[in-house]
Amino acid sequence: MNYCEPEKAIERQVGGSHYGSYVIQPIEFIHKNRIPFIEGCIIKYVLRWRGKNGVEDLLKAKHYIDLLLELEDLSDHEEATRRG
Repeated sequence: MNYCEPEKAIERQVGGSHYGSYVIQPIEFIHKNRIPFIEGCIIKYVLRWRGKNGVEDLLKAKHYIDLLLELEDLSDHEEATRRG
């Protein structure tokens, strides 16, 4: 009997090869470290910007950072810190 083990999802990338050069896939890092969704998106976009969508991915990462600041109500804290 010739048994072939099915390919694992973590070993395959759909939509490109922009994560192929990393020792560990960003999703593995994010999952194993229990990183929350927004922070995980920031990591993903910053890591892939050179190999996929260029500056558009950096702008997406910036958007998620802005969302994180707003949702965690950190934008007010930052403003207060600047004022002294």
